[in-house]
Amino acid sequence: MNKTAGSTLLVSGTMIGAGMLAMPLTSAGIGFSFTLVLLIALWALLTCTALLFVEVYQTTDADAGIGTLAAQYFGRFGRIVATTVLLVFLYALLSAYVTGGGSILASSLPTIVNENTTSKIAIGIFTLFFGAFVIIGTKSVDGINRLLFFIMLTTFVFVLCLMLPKVTVNNLMAMPIDKALLLSASPIFFTSFGFHGSIPSLNHYLQGNVKALRFAILTGSTITLVFYIVWQFSTHGVLSQSHFLDILQQDPTLNGLVNASFQITGSTMLAQAVKIFSALALITSFLGVALGLFECIEDLLKRVFNISGNRMILGILTFLPPLLFAFFYPQGFVLALSYAGQMFAFYAVVLPVALVWKVRQIHPNLPYRVSGGTPVLVLVLILGVAITLIPFITRAGYLPQVVG
Repeated sequence: MNKTAGSTLLVSGTMIGAGMLAMPLTSAGIGFSFTLVLLIALWALLTCTALLFVEVYQTTDADAGIGTLAAQYFGRFGRIVATTVLLVFLYALLSAYVTGGGSILASSLPTIVNENTTSKIAIGIFTLFFGAFVIIGTKSVDGINRLLFFIMLTTFVFVLCLMLPKVTVNNLMAMPIDKALLLSASPIFFTSFGFHGSIPSLNHYLQGNVKALRFAILTGSTITLVFYIVWQFSTHGVLSQSHFLDILQQDPTLNGLVNASFQITGSTMLAQAVKIFSALALITSFLGVALGLFECIEDLLKRVFNISGNRMILGILTFLPPLLFAFFYPQGFVLALSYAGQMFAFYAVVLPVALVWKVRQIHPNLPYRVSGGTPVLVLVLILGVAITLIPFITRAGYLPQVVG
């Protein structure tokens, strides 16, 4: 039960990233009611695809990675595609988290030589310190994640206590300024429910216990959904839609939202609490993504090259590329992140649907099976492909742009 609770918090902590704080800006033109519908729909979609992975994991070893699953049912080509997509996606995310974490730490350090040097030192310290927990093992990540998660929860409650008394019904009842924004915003909210890269690590940690993994996914994703809904409720309720749109014109960033919230609540502590929450959310996401990447590399070396790398070497392979990107080529991971949504859609929707389709043909009587049968698989696949195409349709000018 102790491992199950830790796995639940890892699921939730991986999803609740610093991007959650910018969500209200993304949904500014949609209004709370339609944002609520969008959040619930995407939560249902991505929780369903995560449970599809659970169904597939009944047919393989507890320590098998996604590449091994793909190879088991689609051969060498399946492994190459699945592993490449997952590695690029996780490396891109980890690069962003390393840079973001370094930037937060750099703001608290004295200037060393110059700002650029200070930034690089901060990035190195952040990666070495929190990366060490990943190298030590999942149990270590579980422990530090629990501590950070509960501090983050306390900070979040404090922020809500300042904002909720200012909520008004009129603000919550605002309608979309353009209903097409609901489609434009869906890919951004879609990636906010992404924790699927950590599923192999969690399955290994839980020793293939299907019931425990299913509980961790359902409970962890539901905790995240509640976080998102309450945060959207408080910000949409405090700020009128016209105020939101003014923020977007003046300062379409998290800083603009913090300043607007400060003006309404009159609390200087709010800005500090939001910054602390942002840092903790970034660290918990870093831990979850890094753990998923670590296990993916371990699986690749063990199953393909028959190399049982020690954890220090695996740690170097996990963290060195993001460090180099953050140090010398920041444009590289920004470019990769611009396509991360498409890569995530393949990994989190297309791949599990394809795997389950094969699994049900070969193993028709598995103990656990996601309900809904073939119609649910087809619906999930259609929705996943549609969300993947939306950014391209938006860039072509057929859908309105949103702040992302």
